[in-house]
Amino acid sequence: MKVLVSCANGSGTSLMMKRSVEKALKGLEIPITKIHHCAISEGKSTAGQYDVVFCPLNFLNMFDDAKKKGVTIVGVKNVMNAKEISERIQSETELEKKFK
Repeated sequence: MKVLVSCANGSGTSLMMKRSVEKALKGLEIPITKIHHCAISEGKSTAGQYDVVFCPLNFLNMFDDAKKKGVTIVGVKNVMNAKEISERIQSETELEKKFK
């Protein structure tokens, strides 16, 4: 599965969020073939190339075009909380069924 992690500036916070997403996906035994972190500006233009995008909740609507193309978009309140990310994956997506 190809994963994009995107936040405001694409540096520190997105790197920490990337690590949380990796931990959550590993805990759910969902394989990752590629994971990239970046700023929202880059993420908006490249999101269609990924299976799933993780971003802070306040940026969800910026990925509406990717969502229309079938990309799973997951909004996260606490970007450093792997438990919250796992819970959102389980309750808001079909990733476990699709990629296990």
